Amino acid sequence: MDNKILASVAGNPITENEVNEMIASMGQRGRAYNTPEGREAILDQLINRALLLLDAKKNLFEREPAFKEQLAKLKEELLANYCVEKVISEVKVTDAEAKTYFEEHKEMFVSEGTVNASHILVEDEEKCAAVLAEINAGELSFEDAAARYSSCPSKEAGGNLGDFGRGQMVPEFENAAFEMEEGEVKGPVVTQFGCHIIKLNKKNAPREYAFEEIAPQLKEQLLRDKQQKAYQSKVNQLKIMYMVDKF
Repeated sequence: MDNKILASVAGNPITENEVNEMIASMGQRGRAYNTPEGREAILDQLINRALLLLDAKKNLFEREPAFKEQLAKLKEELLANYCVEKVISEVKVTDAEAKTYFEEHKEMFVSEGTVNASHILVEDEEKCAAVLAEINAGELSFEDAAARYSSCPSKEAGGNLGDFGRGQMVPEFENAAFEMEEGEVKGPVVTQFGCHIIKLNKKNAPREYAFEEIAPQLKEQLLRDKQQKAYQSKVNQLKIMYMVDKF
């Protein structure tokens, strides 16, 4: 692929690869710059940096003691980080290791039970009781009542909130939903958002994950653990080689 030249500063080219590298170095934040406007902004930054570098060289800033001190500190930091990279780069996790860990810790790889619930959100308990009475009397289905009375955007879907597990809803709502039986309608349930009428559509029992479902995440977690252990082992070895005094 051609490395297109996008600009030139005093005869020094700035290429498309340099823009790509700068965006990549920004991690997730760089995604916002991977647009025509964003890439143009990155190019402008590279041009500005090139101009400042030319000025710094012209003024011989690199000879100044303050710069040399900063450079020495930066070099030490880079060397220490490079040492860490060398240590952890040798750490690997095989499929066999991950599979063995999975088989020995199956209890860790079980999804929590979830529920599927719908709700109607109104301003107070009086309104909640009135709507619930209409539903119980058969004057309106739960879904029609949600569409008519609920102040939650879920009203467009008959009040359905989809599946959710513990920790995803406010405690009062969550506790009520998980205690209900399928098909049960309950209210009022008071939360910081108002008064809810809840209908429990379905309970989903916990299930064991298959190894193939979680293998990539498991290998990544095991790799991080092994890297941390390798790092700590290296530090412990160095503490034996070099005396450390804390004051």
